[in-house]
Amino acid sequence: MPTIPLANLALAFIPVGAVIYILHRWLLNSGTAAWSVTRMLGQLLLVGYVLTFIFASEHAAVVLGVLAVMLLVSSWIALRPLVRRKRALYLRALIAISIGGVSTLALITGAVLDLEPWFAPNMMIPLAGMIFANAMNTVSVAAERFESESAREDYTQSRSRAMNAAMIPVINSMFAVGLVSLPGMMTGQILSGVDPLIAVRYQVMVMCMIFGSAGIATACYLRLMAPRPSIADPELVGSE
Repeated sequence: MPTIPLANLALAFIPVGAVIYILHRWLLNSGTAAWSVTRMLGQLLLVGYVLTFIFASEHAAVVLGVLAVMLLVSSWIALRPLVRRKRALYLRALIAISIGGVSTLALITGAVLDLEPWFAPNMMIPLAGMIFANAMNTVSVAAERFESESAREDYTQSRSRAMNAAMIPVINSMFAVGLVSLPGMMTGQILSGVDPLIAVRYQVMVMCMIFGSAGIATACYLRLMAPRPSIADPELVGSE
């Protein structure tokens, strides 16, 4: 694909500036929006240099270290909407995203793609990013909904409502793919000259790994939120 000149790339910020101006005029949080754009730019520039180093190193330990950082950060971000108990719930979010994300990543890279070597950084890290990010988002929605629902509903009802809410965006994307939108990976491959039918296979793989990892991670998190039975529970105390 042709390299985008910096002058042309700067034009992409015109609609961004328009939105920030609207937020400012409407007395909304334009500062946060502007900071998010600035942070996005800085993070992407940084990750560009980091990925260049990682791809050149081709060392399993480096790749595993990057995956560990991605898991630790995504688990913390997943709990951002919560108003309380973030630190107490962090381990549960980490376990849930690890189970859903790592198991799916291992299946995709080891069985579907059969990577050689197994840690091929140019494939492993982008796929892990998609998997962990989507698992993070669904766990985040589920955690927020479960927290609000559990104040007035029992565990089973709260779990069902949280799971349903968390999976709505993922399920909607499954319905919309190919009809309303061409997803990023498929679009990128087509733009780079890949046969559309080959791009479709990769996109099917991506949609399956996103759906599976998100659902498994969310279910694990909600299962970990189940109330622990009291020691004094009559069902656990033997009759004398």
